[in-house]
Amino acid sequence: MDTGAMPVLWWEDFKVGEVVEMGRYTFTEPEIVAFARQFDPQPFHTDPAAARDSFYGKLIASGWHTCAIGMRLMCETTINRTVSMGSPGVDNIRWLKPVRAGDTLTYRRHVLEARASRSRPEAGLVKSRWEALNQDGEVVLTMEGWGMFGRRPK
Repeated sequence: MDTGAMPVLWWEDFKVGEVVEMGRYTFTEPEIVAFARQFDPQPFHTDPAAARDSFYGKLIASGWHTCAIGMRLMCETTINRTVSMGSPGVDNIRWLKPVRAGDTLTYRRHVLEARASRSRPEAGLVKSRWEALNQDGEVVLTMEGWGMFGRRPK
């Protein structure tokens, strides 16, 4: 793992209650359409005209797109600075409000729990909740899941 000049974070560095801003991202119509055409080809994600006639009244980003952007920001701000061992999974994802072209989301990570692995002494688990808030301060996405991180050598 190449962390460059950035410090390596270990499991012990994640503190319950910690809240970290992971970054901001502005969604554009071409990106929304391109992502959806490849991964979530529903008309209200891929076709502005069809979206106008939909429940949403306008083109919206796929929820998976909002999650993918969060993952990218998580890698840039945290994971690529850690001794990451992957993840056993995500427990909850909620798409609370539609994300439209021009929306700027701010992503935050909250550390909910941290515990040493019982089966792998070199690993620790961290449960986090991600939130994405739009430019109006409205929460549009929440996601909870576990990450596995290397423990600091003794």
